[in-house]
Amino acid sequence: MPTFSGMYREITLLLLIGLVAWAYQAIQPPPPKICGSPGGPPITANRIKLRDGRHLAYKEHGVSKDMAKHKLIFVHGFSSSRHDEPLVTQLSPEVVEELGIYSVSFDKPGYGESDPHPNRTMKSLALDIEELADQLGLGSKFYVVGYSMGGLAVWSCLKYIPHRLAGATLMAPVINYWWPGLPANLSKEAYNLQLPQDQWALRVAHHMPFLVYWWNTQKLFPASGVISFRPENFSPQDLQFLQKLAHKRNQMVEGVATQQGVFESLHRDMRIGFGKWEFDPLDLDNPFPNNEGSVQLWMGEEDRLVPVTLQRYIAKRLAWIKYNEVAGAGHLFAYADGMSEAIVRALLDGHGHN
Repeated sequence: MPTFSGMYREITLLLLIGLVAWAYQAIQPPPPKICGSPGGPPITANRIKLRDGRHLAYKEHGVSKDMAKHKLIFVHGFSSSRHDEPLVTQLSPEVVEELGIYSVSFDKPGYGESDPHPNRTMKSLALDIEELADQLGLGSKFYVVGYSMGGLAVWSCLKYIPHRLAGATLMAPVINYWWPGLPANLSKEAYNLQLPQDQWALRVAHHMPFLVYWWNTQKLFPASGVISFRPENFSPQDLQFLQKLAHKRNQMVEGVATQQGVFESLHRDMRIGFGKWEFDPLDLDNPFPNNEGSVQLWMGEEDRLVPVTLQRYIAKRLAWIKYNEVAGAGHLFAYADGMSEAIVRALLDGHGHN
C-alpha cells in the first residue's frame, strides 16, 4: 500500500506533467490555413510555383513588362501584403509612362496567398525574390525596394544576390538592435525609446523565439504594441495618413495579410527580423563600386517605430548608401504627396534627395 508521502510525490509529478503539457500546448501555434486547401482561403492571385514546391502570390503595377525600361520588385512591411505598394501605384499615369516603370509586389511567405515557409531565413527570402524575377522574366538585373519590415529583404538581397541588382531602396527599414556592428550605447538608447511592451516583444523574439506565438496571443501582459497599432507608435503625420488610408483601402483587402494565420506571417517576421542574423549588414561591401547603381535609404525624421539615430549611424558607417531624411515625416512618409515620385526618381537616377 503506498504511503502518504509516496502518493504526494505521485500527485505532484502528475500535476507537473500536466503543467508541462499545458505549457507546451499553449506555446504551439495552430497550423496555418493554407490557401486552396480544405477550409483555407481561396486562391485569387497570380502565383508562381517555386523550386521547392511553394507558391508565391504577386501583383503587377505600372507599364507592361514588355514595355518597361525599369523593373522593380517591392517587398511589403509588417501586417501588409501584395496589395500595399505605395510607389508605382501612387505615380500619375503620365509619370509611369515617362519613366517606363514596371513594379511587382508579392506576398512574403505566410502572408496573403503565398504558402508559408516554416524554415524561412534571411537568405531564403532573397532567393525567393531572385526566383520571382527569373520566372517573370525581369532580366539579369532589377531594382528591389523594401518598406519597414520589408527592408530585411533588401539587406538580404545586398548580401546574397548583389549581382542581380540594378539598384536598391530601403524605406524606413526595421533595425535589429542586436547587430554586432551597432555601438551598444547607441543601440540601447534607441531600444529604450520603444514602448515597454514592444521592448518585451523584441526581447522574446530575440532570446526566446519559441515563445513568440504565446507572448503575442496571451492576455496576462501587454503584447506587441506594433501589432495592436498603439497610437503612441505613430507620429502626428502618420495618424493623419492612417485615417486617410482607412477610407481608401478596399474592404476586399482587409485581413488578407494574415488570413492564413498570424504565426507564419507576423510572428515569423518577428522571429527572423529580431532573431540572430546570418550576417551583419554593417559588414556589407558596396554592391556598385563603379556607380552603376545606388543604394538609397529613406527615413522620416519623426519615425517612432524605427529609430532615426541608428539609420544615421548606418548611413555614416556605410558611406556608399545615399541617405535621405524627410523633415517632419513619420513612418508612413511614402504616402505624402510627391514622395513616391521622389523616391522612384532618386532610385532610377542613382542620386539622393535634396
